[in-house]
Amino acid sequence: MARTSKACALIAVLSATLIGGGCFDNNAQQKGERISSEKLHGKIRFAGSSTMAPLVEALGKRFQKLHPEVAIEVATGGSSRGIQDVREGSCNIGMVGRSLKDDERDLLGFPIARDGVCLIVHKDNPVKSLSSEQVVGIYTRKITNWKEVGGNDAPVTAINRPEGRAQSELFTQFFKIKSEDFKVAGVAGDNQEGVKAVVENPNAIVYMSVGEADIRIGQGMPVKSLLMDGITATSRNIRNGRFPIQRPLMLITRTLPAGLMKAFIDFALSPSATEIISACSFVPYLD
Repeated sequence: MARTSKACALIAVLSATLIGGGCFDNNAQQKGERISSEKLHGKIRFAGSSTMAPLVEALGKRFQKLHPEVAIEVATGGSSRGIQDVREGSCNIGMVGRSLKDDERDLLGFPIARDGVCLIVHKDNPVKSLSSEQVVGIYTRKITNWKEVGGNDAPVTAINRPEGRAQSELFTQFFKIKSEDFKVAGVAGDNQEGVKAVVENPNAIVYMSVGEADIRIGQGMPVKSLLMDGITATSRNIRNGRFPIQRPLMLITRTLPAGLMKAFIDFALSPSATEIISACSFVPYLD
């Protein structure tokens, strides 16, 4: 059994024990939220994926309503930082936007949601869809003008993401592009920088979180996501498995969670978290 599967099985067993000793208040019961009879207090430090940070902050706010004496601290820096900080003990729970690698099996992973990686362009760009072959061509500069893929006669400005980030690893693996073969105009450190690059340059293209793209589009940002091989980058297509570039969003720990850490992970895996995950434009992992 994989390390992640073992962790989920163990946490489920321990959750049953917590439920047995817990109780509901009226408001929490209506939301399906369970209040522990044990009063929780302390601080939980999270670090890692910038994609997951808004989700963990939203989960943290709801968790703090149930447990007012708990403080939540969230720091970003990429999935690699989440792995490193958990191993070093400088954070309690890491945020990792991908599956654990073979050399990370000393850690425990708890998938709470699913997300995809999509390509976005300016909303005024007439291109609506790209094939996998065209994406490879753009990021290796075999395609240098938008007219080659049905767009305007304008140069393509391809934006990459930093090496070691979960999105760049997934993108590289899916399209089978070696790091030395990337020929790009720049690098966007996080999703926000990627959106900014496209807003400021109508000829730019960057890849980013499907959930984050949905939120930015909903906020009225002048960007749009492209169909990938004819498939729309939506939560629905991630849920049904049609959208090909997808990944788990994981909470990771160094040891089996106990006390405050276990209570938060239990909450993130519970039905109470489903609406929060969906509101952040992600797909609940067990959906």
